[in-house]
Order: sequence, then C-alpha cells, then structure tokens
Amino acid sequence: MPISAIGAVEKLTAQLGDKNVVQYQLPLAAINEEGSRQSIELNSLIGKELSLTFHNKIACKHCGRSTKKSYSQGFCYPCMAKLAQCDMCIMKPETCHHHLGTCREPQWGEQHCMVDHYVYLSNTSALKVGITRHTQLPTRWIDQGATQALPIFKVSTRLQSGLVEIALAEFIGDKTNWRAMLKGANESIDLKEKAKQLIPRIEQRLAEIALKFGNDAVQRLDEEVVEINYPVSQYLTKISSFNFDKTPIVSGTLLGIKGQYLIFENGVINMRKFTSYQISAEY
Repeated sequence: MPISAIGAVEKLTAQLGDKNVVQYQLPLAAINEEGSRQSIELNSLIGKELSLTFHNKIACKHCGRSTKKSYSQGFCYPCMAKLAQCDMCIMKPETCHHHLGTCREPQWGEQHCMVDHYVYLSNTSALKVGITRHTQLPTRWIDQGATQALPIFKVSTRLQSGLVEIALAEFIGDKTNWRAMLKGANESIDLKEKAKQLIPRIEQRLAEIALKFGNDAVQRLDEEVVEINYPVSQYLTKISSFNFDKTPIVSGTLLGIKGQYLIFENGVINMRKFTSYQISAEY
C-alpha cells in the first residue's frame, strides 16, 4: 500500500552525510490544530514513484491567513509588506537600513542582520560570489546547488557582507543559472586560486569598508574548500519545470534532488517556490 502524507510545504531541509552526500527531507507543516508536522525522507525515494497533489489552498506561513497568491515564498500580501524578512534589503543586503532606524522590525534585524556573515565563492552553474549568516553554512550552499564552496571573508553585519559581495560581483557572477545547475555537476574549480586572483582586485573597496566600519569589520579567512555531492541517479538533458498553479498534480519517478529542486523523469519542481501550498504526497 502506498504511504501518504498531507500538509503545507516548507523548504527542503538538508544535511551533509557520508562522503558529503546531501540527505534531504520534505517537511509538511500541520494545516489544522488536529494535524501534526511530518517530514518525508527523500533520498530513499530516488528511483521510486512519487506523487504530489496541490489542493488549491495556500495559508500564510506567518499569520495563517488564506491567500490566493503566495508572496516572498509563503506569505500573504499584508505580511510581505510589513515583515523585515520580506524587505528588499534581504535580496540586496548592501541596502540594509537598520542603522538608519527604519528597519521594519528592529529586533528581527538585530537577530538576523546585525550578526556575523560570511562572503563565499561557490561553484553552482559557474563560479559565483554569495553571502550568508554564520548559522547557515552549509545550508545556503546546498540550497543553491553548489558542488564546491569556500568562505573567504567573515564580516560583522549583513550590510558589510553586501558591500564586499557587490565589490566581487564586478568581476564574477552573483546569480545561479538554475537550468544549467540542474543539468549535472560542473567541472571542478580551484576556488582557492580564484580567491587569490580576486581579492587583490578589491583591496581598495575593502580599505573603504574598514575605514567606515573599523579595521576588524572584514576578516580574511583561510578555510578549506567544501565539496558537496547530490543524490541524483540521472540528470535531465532538457529542463522543464512544474508549477502547482498550472499543474496541480506532479508525479513520476524521482531521479534525484539538487538545491531545492526535485528532479522527476519528466521535469523538475522548485519546492521552496511553493512554500505554504497545501499538498498531499503519495509514495
């Protein structure tokens, strides 16, 4: 008999296991007071049939209000408009305005933005620069589908990380081409050598940041490269994506998981995009 589960989608959770192979779970939040949160172990389902059905219900993950459309990956419009975690500075950290006293939620900002962040190089669809809170490694790299990652700077705030990132982004990309990422593992990159080449090119920008925020605001790191392997039995040569809004039933043989994507024999679906969608899973 097939096993079934029902709940509201949450982003895939993941941990590095043996040989740095990512172990994935699909959490489904309870959708009523009688329900309970469930978590589906996904690695064991690779090569097997998996069916996901959207029940045309979305509830804001912050306030629980029903919403016809999900904003900022799981919120209703009023929450999206008022929560600090949905502000534009989350996407563009160099525009952080906490120090100006205009943060939507100053306490949230203290906990999430006014803390140590890392600036890193990674190999996703190509060489890129990125940032993340100190608590989000290696989760951030896994979410982006990185096969290699190297922290190169530690900074004191999200704003500072954004300033370093945009300096490096003048020379390398800061976005992931998700289609290319899902077509297979990239060729290995010598990230340490790339860092040696890039850092001298932003010395002037680093000096300006130090002058503004203090000499210890940006700390150069000497870390080892982290290699990440994904549980994929077969990559697709042509990438098409599923959308619960257009196709409420997504099913087929699960070929693997990479980043936040489930890879089926006939397409892929970004589960994080559909956070707060109420679905049932059968496997």
